[in-house]
Amino acid sequence: MNGIRNHGKKWLYWFVLGVAIIVVYKALDNFGDIMGVVTKFFDIITPFLVGIFISYLLYMPCKKIEGIYAMSKVKFVAKKCRSFSILTLYIIIILLLIILINFILPVVFESVTDLINNIQNYYEIAIDNYNNLPDDNILKGDMVNDAIQNIQNLNIKQYFELDKILEYVISAIDAVTGLFDVVVAFIVSVYVLAERTQILNSIRRLAEAIFKEKTYNNLGKYFNNSNEIFFKFIASQFLDAIIVGILVTIAMSIMGIKFAPLLGFLIGLFNMIPCIGAIIATVIAALITLITGGLSQAIWMLIVVIILQQIDAHIINPKIIGQSLKISPLLVIFAITVGGAYFGILGMFLAVPVIAVIRILIEDYVDYKITMKKMTKVLENKEEIKGQIHLENQ
Repeated sequence: MNGIRNHGKKWLYWFVLGVAIIVVYKALDNFGDIMGVVTKFFDIITPFLVGIFISYLLYMPCKKIEGIYAMSKVKFVAKKCRSFSILTLYIIIILLLIILINFILPVVFESVTDLINNIQNYYEIAIDNYNNLPDDNILKGDMVNDAIQNIQNLNIKQYFELDKILEYVISAIDAVTGLFDVVVAFIVSVYVLAERTQILNSIRRLAEAIFKEKTYNNLGKYFNNSNEIFFKFIASQFLDAIIVGILVTIAMSIMGIKFAPLLGFLIGLFNMIPCIGAIIATVIAALITLITGGLSQAIWMLIVVIILQQIDAHIINPKIIGQSLKISPLLVIFAITVGGAYFGILGMFLAVPVIAVIRILIEDYVDYKITMKKMTKVLENKEEIKGQIHLENQ
């Protein structure tokens, strides 16, 4: 009887294995169709994912505003503190968007339009200024001369045609922010913020049911640490970018640099990417200033911007972000490079908090392994001592 049962199990094993091989083969054979279905599914749920991501970003400010309403002496306000906090937060966001669209973006867009329309003239003026330099000038080296000769006959303006850029921007906006998707993402974010307590409790109950107690506690600890790191990084980088952008815009305006709002906006925006972002934006701003204002103005602009960035790096940023995300610059550059290669600008921006979380996980794992080794060594020493005592007693 046992032989028949074992024989049946053996055949069942080979049957399941054969079916699995056929399924995998068919899946690979129709990989394109399967990926099409998966892509379509993610396209459908994109508004939900965007709404969840928005609610995640707004969780901390919503929680702080809710705490303020909860302390209100008006019972109705205190009872409905969550609803009032969500309403207040979205009113603030709408007001900020109105300010951005009506006051900041028009100035930046005007500067971009002016720069694009006159880029060829600025380029030709820069070439003339270069040609008028003395022959013994350091910029008259063979490498610079070769580079100038290679681009001398280029029509720079053709690469910056306003109609094409506007067409690309409008297409991107239409593709990403369709009206239906925006409405769905907005509704989802409101519901997630309103029901976040129930959602988190459900996730905790599910995790508690699936994992062991030790694993569940560790997951809770790392989840809280990761949230704290992400919230602190995103909020601090955003605030720091605004401060740097305003300071640079004011300084450039005082210096009479053309397109100061555009360059200040650019440097502030790129400043959200640690280390590399500030360098890239400064180089771009220096090239634009060199073309539009000459070498002397570009040098002074570089000096002022570098000074402001040093003030930001050593005074402003540490005050905002604190010491919790202080990691090696080499590790930051590595994380930004990998993040940018796989996920573009968003990957570069989120690379630092991700690598900070990974660092915590690795450090905790290393500490755990070292502690276990020490405990094992102590236990071995105790066993050895016990063995020696036992031999001596004999």
